Amino acid sequence: EVQLAESGGGLVQSGGSLRLSCAVSGFSFDDYTVSWVRQAPGKGLEWVSSIVNYITTPYYADSVKGRFTISTDNAKSTLYLQMNSLKPEDTAVYYCAAVLGLAPKVTTDGYDYWGQGTQVTVSS
Repeated sequence: EVQLAESGGGLVQSGGSLRLSCAVSGFSFDDYTVSWVRQAPGKGLEWVSSIVNYITTPYYADSVKGRFTISTDNAKSTLYLQMNSLKPEDTAVYYCAAVLGLAPKVTTDGYDYWGQGTQVTVSS
């Protein structure tokens, strides 16, 4: 059974940092593209970042480029999102998602599996 479980969200002041984790089971990062997607209050889903094993350059939305870093730890079966220089507009529920295949993915649709989400709130 495939499972994704996010953790690490919380309340942080503007300019602060958080690291989100997504523990996965039932599949390998060697076979799936994994992403972070967020949903701000009252808004639709927004793709944030994706990573594909064997491709050295991850993909980032312009809104987070230079501030967020996506990574995977195969030994721990965990996906991470290091978020620095956080802004109030980063406030959202953050989801990790996975899709079979090793092609870059920069959209919010077409994923095979989703986590339950973790809330990130950035105060001004």
